[in-house]
Amino acid sequence: MENNYKLFRVRELADNDEDFVKALAEAFLEEVPEDADRLKNAVANKDYETTYQAAHKMKPTIDLFELGVLDHLIVVQDWGKLKKTEEDCSNELQLVLNAVQNASAELKEDFNL
Repeated sequence: MENNYKLFRVRELADNDEDFVKALAEAFLEEVPEDADRLKNAVANKDYETTYQAAHKMKPTIDLFELGVLDHLIVVQDWGKLKKTEEDCSNELQLVLNAVQNASAELKEDFNL
């Protein structure tokens, strides 16, 4: 439990209400993997605006669950926001995608979702 994510800040936000912690985990699973797919497709298609929007939307949740890839997500977000056509953010993107996938699988198991 909590190898690919951390619940300290989630529990703090939820005031240790475990039902609310589970609800936040469910919200993570509903939103973040879908946003990650959107981000992956946007980067692949050099859709800078969608890249920025998807990364920006993911930041608070990635930070709250402490996936350890916030800095990498910001690199991807800035690639989209600043239209860095000469730069490649695929390594950072892959780190984010792997973290989301690993955290999602672990959350499903830990919360029986």
